[in-house]
Amino acid sequence: MSVFRAFGIGILLFSLNLLRLAGTSEISDSSSLPNPSSLLNAANLDAALRELDSRIHKDRNNASAHNMICRLYFQLENWDEAIGACEKAVDLDPQSSEFHQWLGRSYGEKAAIAAPQNSEFHEWLGRSYGLKAENVGALRAFTLVRKVKAEFERAVILGQENLSAHADLSEFYIEAPSIMGGDKAKARKLAEAVMQHNPALAHYMLGRLEEKHGTKDKAEAEYKAAIEASGNLAAYWVDLAAFYRRSGRLNDMEAAVNKSQAARLEAAIPLFDAATLLLQAGRNFPGAIQMFRQYLAVNKFTEDGPAFRAHYRMGMLFEKQGDIQNAMHEYRDALALASQYHPAQDALARVSR
Repeated sequence: MSVFRAFGIGILLFSLNLLRLAGTSEISDSSSLPNPSSLLNAANLDAALRELDSRIHKDRNNASAHNMICRLYFQLENWDEAIGACEKAVDLDPQSSEFHQWLGRSYGEKAAIAAPQNSEFHEWLGRSYGLKAENVGALRAFTLVRKVKAEFERAVILGQENLSAHADLSEFYIEAPSIMGGDKAKARKLAEAVMQHNPALAHYMLGRLEEKHGTKDKAEAEYKAAIEASGNLAAYWVDLAAFYRRSGRLNDMEAAVNKSQAARLEAAIPLFDAATLLLQAGRNFPGAIQMFRQYLAVNKFTEDGPAFRAHYRMGMLFEKQGDIQNAMHEYRDALALASQYHPAQDALARVSR
């Protein structure tokens, strides 16, 4: 549920063949998938890109196809290609809230690598992915951040019902330095507007705001209010766990992850996110591997948790435990689905030496 998962911090804050150890393999061939959602959520990203390229070849003014290409390159962390495709989609359909939102997200990721290393600016833009700054200068990064703000604001203006765009813009206002457009008062107003339609998301947004203010007790209360308002959704338990990780409360993080496993599951993505948290925190690697396997077994992927990235992260877990053979296997599985994914390419080269 974290905006930074979608925005990129998501990451980080924060997907594949079916269970390899079970000997199964049921990957969707996206070339036969008829609808946009299937293409974005297909396990085989290479096949999805081929299908979309074919659609563009037939109709270069297909704005939806350009947007989907942008989002697939976003999954690959190829920000230049993502920006180019999203800019084309916006040019073709400038009234689409969704298209502006994804262009803003892509600009945000590009800005993360353009920011000066070790600055507050870089910390904001790229901390979850651990991106290393390229020394292209603060001016370039500042220009990109202005574009992020403009695209998110446009997305909200065009789509009052687009609550995820409200959340993205709120995250920008919370995290960006004031000189670059940050505005916590505006972030609070956005949360208040969302409260009328989705109280759980609004409480999450308020939690992010209180966390940024340094009022950790209030932030924790808001994250717990989000869980209650959602009817005990697993995704909000994972958000609480992510807060505990950022606060250095790793035992509480693990407890929240465990509770997410027993909570209401509307989609499989909380399994992916919970496993990622354990990987990032260096906790319970076997449990994280099991969660990734569960996620893959469901075989209902989302663009927030693509199959190839689940394989890649499971490979990281095996590698950290010294199991090089299984790590290599997972990295190869990732590349079989997304041959352009550079982190998996680098990881496979590293363990193959």
